[in-house]
Amino acid sequence: MRHAGTPIAIVTAYDFPTGRACDLYGADMTLCGDSLGQVCLGYDSTTRLTMDEMVHHCRAVSRGSKNPFLIADMPFGAYYTSPEDALRNAIRLVQDGGAEGVKMEGGEELAPTVRKLTSVGIPVIVHMGLTPQRHTSLSGYRVQGKDAQSALSVLRTALTLESAGAFSILLEAIPHLLATHITNRLSVPTIGIGAGPGTNGQVLVWDDLMGTWHGHKAKFARRFADGQAEEKKGVTCFVIAVKERSFPDLTSESYEMAQSEWERFLEAEKS
Repeated sequence: MRHAGTPIAIVTAYDFPTGRACDLYGADMTLCGDSLGQVCLGYDSTTRLTMDEMVHHCRAVSRGSKNPFLIADMPFGAYYTSPEDALRNAIRLVQDGGAEGVKMEGGEELAPTVRKLTSVGIPVIVHMGLTPQRHTSLSGYRVQGKDAQSALSVLRTALTLESAGAFSILLEAIPHLLATHITNRLSVPTIGIGAGPGTNGQVLVWDDLMGTWHGHKAKFARRFADGQAEEKKGVTCFVIAVKERSFPDLTSESYEMAQSEWERFLEAEKS
């Protein structure tokens, strides 16, 4: 797709219904992202998510998302201690979770781990720029690479990780000029999220594009649907219908019983 100049569309998914939606409606890749810790489990950051939780959700996504290439996030702490630990956890995501590749956040320090995983046939995407798992050390969710020195660091890191074997580089919250320049320097696809239109593809979080996220809206998170309004409408209308006893309808939404059988039931009850 990169060579053909065809943009790559990636959507996050966290369960069977969202995975199936990615499959049915044309996503090229599905990402079971660690953002599920916030949007599904209510954690205050992605760092709270455990390996067991990621495997559980990825397995559900894999049942629904058959055609798109399925990537799973490596949770915080699942790949920092050693390349060997990272390999064990990546194998678990593939075998137990149904993933076809994994994503890790970080910089040049990930090169040995990328080499380790790719050497046994596990495809790796590296997530650079704004890395949510490191938001504390970054002093929050801030745009990265805004000055010449930090931009050069981002470029060097991307080149290093491509050489280590990463099949794609995800660039989050960096200036669009830098993202386009990195895209032109690399031979592997770049995926942007808040990195401008010059990357080879784009990814968005399900709850952002569907308009169901109740928290802070990032600048790059375009809402392509108003799911929150539909949620409110559906639940509110249901509650009202129950309270006023207009649901369920006696004729169209209830089941009948033959009068003769009902009478037999009453007689049987008496006896």
